[in-house]
Amino acid sequence: MRILLQRVRNASVSVQGKEVARIGPGLVALLALGKGDSLEDARYLVEKTANLRIFPDTEGKFNLSALDVGAALLLISQFTLYADTRKGRRPSFTAAAPPEEAAEMFNRTTDLFRQAGLSVKTGVFQEHMLVEIHNDGPVTIWLDSADRFRPRSDV
Repeated sequence: MRILLQRVRNASVSVQGKEVARIGPGLVALLALGKGDSLEDARYLVEKTANLRIFPDTEGKFNLSALDVGAALLLISQFTLYADTRKGRRPSFTAAAPPEEAAEMFNRTTDLFRQAGLSVKTGVFQEHMLVEIHNDGPVTIWLDSADRFRPRSDV
């Protein structure tokens, strides 16, 4: 499971010319679900996202989390984060979860974000969306649930 986080001043998502969600200051989370992703993957990324200190304190240092500042979350499904571009010119998405599996996990992950205490709005799963993001900073962070199994290196 992968999330591309963007700290935003505001963001919105539209489907077929109609706005379906809008947030003020907070985070946009572009969420990709991979084959074999589990509830444990979701729990790891929800905890990491909600508690990641990427909001400035009074001195401008990254010391506050989304929970600390009452940030909103706009959660958008984006299977293209599983693009494999190593061969040829057309990306392969074979590592992405099939739509039925991904839809269920997207909904469960949305529920986990809400249970964590975040105010969550979402795009529309498996629809063509227009996402407007006003990145604040810019601050963009990549999270991958597989990272919890990788050793940290001091190099």
